[in-house]
Amino acid sequence: MEKGDVAWMLTSTLLVLLMVVPGLALFYGGMVRAKNVLSVLIQVAVVFSLLTILWVVYGYSLAFSGEGPWIGNLDKALLKGVTIETLAATFTKGVSLPEYVFVAFQATFAGITGALIVGAFAERAKFAAVLLFSVIWFTFGYLPLAHMVWATGGYLFGLGALDFAGGTVVHINAGIAGLVGAYFVGKRAGLGREAIKPHNVTLTFVGASLLWVGWFGFNAGSNLEANAGAALAFLNTLLATAAAILGWSLTEKIIKGKSSALGVASGMVAGLVGITPACGTVGPFGAIVIGLAAGVLCVWGVTGLKRLLGADDSLDVFGVHGLGG
Repeated sequence: MEKGDVAWMLTSTLLVLLMVVPGLALFYGGMVRAKNVLSVLIQVAVVFSLLTILWVVYGYSLAFSGEGPWIGNLDKALLKGVTIETLAATFTKGVSLPEYVFVAFQATFAGITGALIVGAFAERAKFAAVLLFSVIWFTFGYLPLAHMVWATGGYLFGLGALDFAGGTVVHINAGIAGLVGAYFVGKRAGLGREAIKPHNVTLTFVGASLLWVGWFGFNAGSNLEANAGAALAFLNTLLATAAAILGWSLTEKIIKGKSSALGVASGMVAGLVGITPACGTVGPFGAIVIGLAAGVLCVWGVTGLKRLLGADDSLDVFGVHGLGG
């Protein structure tokens, strides 16, 4: 166990927390109407907090204990057997981390995934319903997928699935859950009859910028060690996001005649989402290609594809996270 690795993982966990509060909260808060901004801020923070608690109660155990192909077991429920002495393996043989660090890092992943979904049915879902949905989705959606992809005995892990930081487990998962939720709750009142515009693009832009900063912990932290692998993921995260901003802005210019601040903010997130599963496995120029593709494709995701699907995905969770992931 290297102290540098521990320090890096603690820092990465803090960076992921920054992504949620205030990053995601501000990003979503600026995109809704003024009357709904506090509701969205509260939902993001409370859903994240709820899932973080559920993670240590039973989530960590079902995701990362046991050798079953579909789901883990309850051997580590309530963090049974997890102490200051226990260790979690990294990707390098013989290198490990305090298990508490790994638990905390993965807790932020579970929490932010649930918080992402909030944007799909923002402005029309009751608070209690959002919390109930989050618990059901976390238990039957997030935990089985996390186990299948990331646990050593997981079905997709055994097939050689490569999801370095959560393209499938976090983004596609959140995107599909959000799309289904949007279908179930129906469309916002007045949609199609009146313009529903973001009330404060500045908030959204600041939130996206904080997401970009925090995402370095999300992606490079997923390497679990402070080494060259983390450096590659760090560089790829930087390059892909920059490329996606350019791709989105150029596409918007061609389609609409001008680029926008909201487009730049959305491009940031699209690039971050796009590089997430591959940030530790592709080279820098591959990251640029992925970023450009994500920027261009997600413009279609939040316009043409959104119209085709017919769901009122309020803040484009599926168009950016589901498609980009």
